[in-house]
Amino acid sequence: MKRSKPVVLVTGGNRGIGFEACRALAEGGATVLLGARKLSDGESRARELTKAGSVVAVPLDVADSKSVAALKVRIEKEFDADEGKGVLSVPEEVIEKTLSTNLLGAWSLCRAFAPGMADKRRGRIVNISSGMGALSSMGADAPSYRVSKAALNALTLVLAAELKPAGVSVVSFCPGWVATDMGGKNAPRTPESAGKALAIAALDDERTGVFIRDGQIIPW
Repeated sequence: MKRSKPVVLVTGGNRGIGFEACRALAEGGATVLLGARKLSDGESRARELTKAGSVVAVPLDVADSKSVAALKVRIEKEFDADEGKGVLSVPEEVIEKTLSTNLLGAWSLCRAFAPGMADKRRGRIVNISSGMGALSSMGADAPSYRVSKAALNALTLVLAAELKPAGVSVVSFCPGWVATDMGGKNAPRTPESAGKALAIAALDDERTGVFIRDGQIIPW
């Protein structure tokens, strides 16, 4: 997986040059925050750019310090807050949210459904991971995302060991760099091809306790 697409704020994005800049940026693969003093005006113009790409209207009055401060907080919380941050500087709320989504959410689902699979002595769990969570190639940037996926991989191994005697298999699956909202338009893999690879991993593969990409085992 590569870094997700850039987030670009355009002030006065609901009119003139600003609006056309929003269009060009969205077509180029960026997530565009269309700033407008009146949110309803911004939302109306953002709807006109739906086909261009990802455009989100945000309230912004550059002459109002409170408006600027509020938008700063929102951007830090909602848009790529993990990227570009060092492991010691990423906000705690970002760490908690990322772990909650990528690790604890998956763990909760496994707790709910795995016992039934074990009782029936059949079933397969495919955890959607990422190469960014591989310890063998761990690097800097996006620390909470990387750590959350590494932890998910650990959960895969623990579950695989526990559930193997009951006939339930568990794997981690890396879809690769996919042209989704997160991956951006420049990603080489289509959602369709990634979906097919996931279906094969779920239905036509009997291995357990492994990390898979394109049907091949990759290093943890």
